[in-house]
Amino acid sequence: MKFTKMHGIGNDYIYVNCFEETVEHPREIAKFVSDRHFGIGSDGLILIKPSEQADFEMEMYNADGSRGEMCGNAIRCVAKYVYDHHMTDRIDIRIETLAGIKHAQLMRVDGKVSMVRVNMGKPELAPEKIPVGYPQTPPRTQIMDCPITAGGKEYRMTCVSMGNPHCVIFTDDVDGLELEKIGPQFENHPYFPNRINTEFVRVLNSSAVKMRVWERGSGETLACGTGACAVTVACILNGLTQRMVTVKLRGGDLQIEWEEDTGIVYMTGPAEHVFDGDIILPDVAFLYS
Repeated sequence: MKFTKMHGIGNDYIYVNCFEETVEHPREIAKFVSDRHFGIGSDGLILIKPSEQADFEMEMYNADGSRGEMCGNAIRCVAKYVYDHHMTDRIDIRIETLAGIKHAQLMRVDGKVSMVRVNMGKPELAPEKIPVGYPQTPPRTQIMDCPITAGGKEYRMTCVSMGNPHCVIFTDDVDGLELEKIGPQFENHPYFPNRINTEFVRVLNSSAVKMRVWERGSGETLACGTGACAVTVACILNGLTQRMVTVKLRGGDLQIEWEEDTGIVYMTGPAEHVFDGDIILPDVAFLYS
C-alpha cells in the first residue's frame, strides 16, 4: 500500500490516496499503521476518496481503529495533499466528512500549500447533540461551567461539539497534568455515551490560551484542530477571551476565530508533508488477531 505521512502541528496521520489504492479492513489497518513500534507511527489513518457531494471525501480512523467524525489538523493536510498532487487546481475546495462538508481555503508558497483556513461550521452546544448525558432537572440547554468528578477530583467543564464531542476544562496547571491518568477517566466517563475528547486549558490573556488534549481513541496528541475550535468557543462563552484566539498546543499554534455575526468558527494553521512510502500489509488473520 502506498501512503504519505503528514502532520498538522504534530498531529500526524497516514494518508492513502483511494483514487489509486483500495483499502480493505480500514479499522484494522489503522491500528496496524498507527503503531509507533511495529507500524509506521501515527495518530490514525486518513483515506482520501472521491465524493458525490463535494470535491473530495476524508474518511478518518483513530489509532485504536475507531471511526472519527472530523479532524481539523487532518483536513488541512488533505487539502494540501490534493492540491500538491495536482488532483485539483482550485484554492477553495469542499471536503466531505462525517461531520458534514467543510470548506478549505488554500494559502500557497512557491506553488505548494503551506497554510489552510477551514470553515469549521457552527458549534453545537445542545447537550443531547454533543452528546452529554448530564444529570440535571430541568435539562440544561448547554453544559457551561458545570461540575464533573473524575478520578476523585471535581472539575468544571464546558462541552462543545465541532462535529465531534469535546469537554473543555480550565486549569492553572496545564504542563503538570498527569494526562495519561486523567485523560482516560474523562474519555470513558458515564456522562459521555460516545466517549469524549478532553482539552485542558490555561488562559494566558484575552487573545491567547495554552492547551493539552486527550483524544478519544488516540490518547494525548500534540494538537487537535477541532479541540482548539471547541476551546475558543468555550473561552468566549465563559467570558475569558476575545473572539479571535491563538491556541498554543504542544505541536504549535492555531489561529481560531468565532465570528459573532455568522456564528461560524474558522481555523487557520499549517499542513506539512513528512514522507512518502510503501508498506506491505499483514494478512487479514493477523489484522483481526
